[in-house]
Amino acid sequence: MTTAALAPDDGLDVVFRALGDPTRRAMLRQLAGGDRTVGELAAPFAMTFAGASKHVKVLEGAGLVRRTVRGRTHLCRLEAAPLAAADEWLRFYAAFWDRRIDALEERLRAEAGE
Repeated sequence: MTTAALAPDDGLDVVFRALGDPTRRAMLRQLAGGDRTVGELAAPFAMTFAGASKHVKVLEGAGLVRRTVRGRTHLCRLEAAPLAAADEWLRFYAAFWDRRIDALEERLRAEAGE
């Protein structure tokens, strides 16, 4: 992975801020199953349309959701590309921890063999 892939100005701040809220993560999970209206996204949380719309607006700002308005219906669709960028960033650290755990395992086996 290149250092450019880890640059802080690549929009990941906004994505991780949006993902930092459990309600928004749950909304994205719903959208992974298909398009939903803002009302459908709000239903599991017993929140108002306005409250759900604020969450959707944050997700839109992060590029995670695209909202289409048809009359009074606000239909939301998952946009997964920013999640792929976040996953790429996180994979760097997964590899880091894998190497550390492998080194620890090697050391423990060496000590056990003494």
